[in-house]
Amino acid sequence: MEYTTLGDTGMEVSRICLGCMSFGTSSWREWVLDEEEGIELVDRAIELGINFFDTANMYSMGESERVLGKALEGRRDQNVVATKVYFQMDEDDPNSGGLSRKAIEQEVENSLDRLGMDTVDLLQTHRWDDDTPIETTMRALDDVVRRGQTRYLGASSMWAHQFAEALSTSAALGLDRFLTMQNHYNLLYREEEREMLPLCAKENVAVMPWSPLARGYLARPHEDFEATTRGATDDYARQHPYFESGGREINERVGELAAEKDVKMAQIALSWLLHKEWVDAPIVGTTSIEHLEDAVEALDISLSESDIEWLEEPYQPVRVSGHE
Repeated sequence: MEYTTLGDTGMEVSRICLGCMSFGTSSWREWVLDEEEGIELVDRAIELGINFFDTANMYSMGESERVLGKALEGRRDQNVVATKVYFQMDEDDPNSGGLSRKAIEQEVENSLDRLGMDTVDLLQTHRWDDDTPIETTMRALDDVVRRGQTRYLGASSMWAHQFAEALSTSAALGLDRFLTMQNHYNLLYREEEREMLPLCAKENVAVMPWSPLARGYLARPHEDFEATTRGATDDYARQHPYFESGGREINERVGELAAEKDVKMAQIALSWLLHKEWVDAPIVGTTSIEHLEDAVEALDISLSESDIEWLEEPYQPVRVSGHE
């Protein structure tokens, strides 16, 4: 395993972050693992040197946090745990979502209870809240840090101008600021290279991309995408522009390069991200120990500049996706 310092946090994290959206209950989404299988994945991740785990309150409506907390019982201090807040948790309670002070305070308490922890290492806002002034949100998040409920703050997908406003608001008010950005970034979706990623580099904000394999589309040939349970049932994959513009040709080039190097398509896609200087730790979600092991092995794959240019060449601008 390789490790890196996560931006300005000072924390040393594995260059592969295990995403825990696949933990919880299949009643939430068909491809989600049950508790026993989720714990087995965490155990193997730790054996492989992974010490960075990302979840969210809305994954399986809290069950993911509960499973991760149980899996890390007795070895919490050796690992870095991140969770997120924003999406509405109770359909009958509009205040169980958003980034108001009330929502943040009550949902952080609920997350910590499910995780079985007094403190989470990284608390992230899952999306931007148009209905709450950013000053209100940043003051509430700063108080979460002051109470010792989180050590650091992070954000997820938003417009670069919104992120810049959040950073400047924190600076002007002397508040803890966002130190990480979890954004949508992979070989098939590179719109973040225009503004968000340069902003993160300028501000030394750590980058932990979600969907590094384009919800599995970069892990198998185009025609085989629906061969898995997730591929066949994941409507969210089709909401992203992966299948538009140059997407199919990029998928084919990933397959060709994987065959040439005798590795798997997913490993090429991950290696491409790991070669990007502004990427700290891609968030890899999986339902398979084999695929987890493949992800770790991707750290050993070297891509030349010509390999990278060839993979990127078919890319064409696509619609912005992932901020909603």
